[in-house]
Amino acid sequence: MAASFFLRFIFPPPPSLFITGMSVISLTSLAVTGFSEVKGKHLQYSKFWNVNPPNNGRKQIKVSSKTGMLILYTPAFLAGLASFVLFQHQDVRFLLVDAALTLHFFKRVFEVLFVHKYSGGMILDSVILISLSYFLSTATMIYAQQLTQGISEPPVDLKYPGILLFLVGTSGNFYHHYLLSKLRGEREREYKIPKGGLFDSVICPHYLFEIISFLGISFISQTSYAFSFTLGTIFYLMGRSYATRRWYLSKFEDFSEDVKALIPYVF
Repeated sequence: MAASFFLRFIFPPPPSLFITGMSVISLTSLAVTGFSEVKGKHLQYSKFWNVNPPNNGRKQIKVSSKTGMLILYTPAFLAGLASFVLFQHQDVRFLLVDAALTLHFFKRVFEVLFVHKYSGGMILDSVILISLSYFLSTATMIYAQQLTQGISEPPVDLKYPGILLFLVGTSGNFYHHYLLSKLRGEREREYKIPKGGLFDSVICPHYLFEIISFLGISFISQTSYAFSFTLGTIFYLMGRSYATRRWYLSKFEDFSEDVKALIPYVF
């Protein structure tokens, strides 16, 4: 009964061990990483770049935040761009998924080059791990979509609501990144409490809109892999936002307890 209900909203899972395995790996690894953030074991970027030093004596390699973030997003952007050439003559849904993923990572590269202001750095181990995750998830989502070619559409078509969610999420994410960039002058490096937009209600509205963006991509795609990756992303960003709120509470005496982590008035 439950399976037949969900099949109204997704394509039947393809007979592909690779896609099945990647669905499980993406969901599990992202959820575990989100739980690790809550427990204080952070991926080392942004305000957590210099935490969790190794206890095995191995020297950590640091790169600048700008260089690290370009490495994070460029391979996934190029994967999306290349798939327009590799997978030609596909249906509208495939083109929409590919376009959304490519635009998502193009926006991130654009923000790295022209919007973000930086302090600290990034640890290369975290850079490689996150970059590989973005690249593999993007390539896998595109491949999973390609496998749906010629298969009957799900009874409930979600791609148009998905386009709306993607545009809202992308716009909201960009706007709050822009607000973050205006907090500090060119030579300022210290962190400040963000203000404006939804920052007065939650400390990570940019994460909230990123989730909305990926929900939009999942609705456009309607594949089991897209929904698995998005669910994993939700778990990770919940953990990361919880850790971020805890960090602000520890650093700023005037940080309001009423400001939630991710969802206004709820979490």
